[in-house]
Amino acid sequence: MPPLHDVLIALRTTWAEWARTPWVDLEFGGARTALLVFIVLLGIATLVLMVSFMRRGSLRGKIGLPAILPVMHRSPLSLVRHVPLMLFVAGVPFFAIALADPQTGFAREEVSYPGRRIALLVDGSTSMVIRFESAAKRPGESTFFTAVAAAEQFIRRRMNGPYRDLVALIQFGNFAYVVTPFTNDYENVLLSTRLVGDPAEWGRFPDWGTTIIEGIDQATQLFRTFDFTNASGNLMIVFTDGRDSQLNQQKADLERVVGDARRWKIPVYMLRTAYNRREGEILQDKIWKSTVEQTGGRFYAAYDDESIGRALREIDRLSPGRIETREYSVRRPRFAGWALIAVGLWLTGALLKLNFGIFRTFP
Repeated sequence: MPPLHDVLIALRTTWAEWARTPWVDLEFGGARTALLVFIVLLGIATLVLMVSFMRRGSLRGKIGLPAILPVMHRSPLSLVRHVPLMLFVAGVPFFAIALADPQTGFAREEVSYPGRRIALLVDGSTSMVIRFESAAKRPGESTFFTAVAAAEQFIRRRMNGPYRDLVALIQFGNFAYVVTPFTNDYENVLLSTRLVGDPAEWGRFPDWGTTIIEGIDQATQLFRTFDFTNASGNLMIVFTDGRDSQLNQQKADLERVVGDARRWKIPVYMLRTAYNRREGEILQDKIWKSTVEQTGGRFYAAYDDESIGRALREIDRLSPGRIETREYSVRRPRFAGWALIAVGLWLTGALLKLNFGIFRTFP
């Protein structure tokens, strides 16, 4: 069952889409079907009413009712009992429109979706060959395959949520390489992640050194290339063992990269993967923790499968966000908002009828 906040995000997205779609832009592909269905429903309702009146007529004189005294006045709240029926009737036109299959033709929209612009950075250096024990099935036991699996797991978490992220994939060693630029095609990013995580492909990776700053700098430049630096909702996640022997000689570059990330509001989350090594047991942990926290991100010392899953869940929870994008569509269905309103009215009526006695009393 999806978390409640995911359901609320989906409802808000559906409502926003309905609110920004003008009535004049709608085309009804199933109008005849909707009309036929409502003629049938009207006929059934009329038949039920006729049977009901016939039964009432046959029972006249056979049921005794207590006398209603003249001093008893009609309650001004007696009409309240009809509220559930009024809500049901109000929902019928919305359901009729949804059933008529409203669509829009070619359209250009400035839309807002729950999601983030996320750059995933995977360390492909020599130090990643160190063993990382895991119960999960992976191509090998190296830390590199654990990092790739963690990146893939995070992508799948976003896929299963209500998000529409723009995701990029970068692999780095001494230098950084953009594997996949920003795209909202999760399957494409997953395919790229599997290719990067292939043992043969990793064996052909040309850079075996570790310069994490190069990866962060390349991701920052990618945000600039796509003109995302002035937008909200940016995020960077680094999957690495944190072992960077050049770090002490790169303090100036580190300060520059941190300054850029803070200025352009790109928080850096680092998932430091090293088997059975808690926070502080890797020489560079203290430096990286301070560095990523300065950008507004967080540092996670992942030492086993459980700690990786815990870190990914927290990053996912901290990364709802919203992104603005321009969207072009042809023959896009627009029934969801109308159906949502109809169901909302009907459920409200049902809850009032079933839970409050005033809506079931006879005046």
